Formats: sequence, C-alpha cells, structure tokens
Amino acid sequence: MEFKRKFGKQRKSKPKKGLFLILLLIVALYLWFNAESLMNAFF
Repeated sequence: MEFKRKFGKQRKSKPKKGLFLILLLIVALYLWFNAESLMNAFF
C-alpha cells in the first residue's frame, strides 16, 4: 500500500519537474552557444 502511494505521488510531481529541467537545459545550452556574442554585447 505504501509503495503504491509513494509511486503515485512521484508520477504526479514528475511532469512539472521534467518540464522545469528541460527548460533549464535549453537555457543552459542557449547561454553556452551564445556566450561569445553575449560577452561582446556587455563588454
């Protein structure tokens, strides 16, 4: 019973966490590939 309850809770909270991680990864990749242009724009 407890295992099923825990598994259900994880399944519910996973989509938002996954979406957030994907968004974070996209931002990180964007910054990584545009670091040079961003540095030139600021300095």
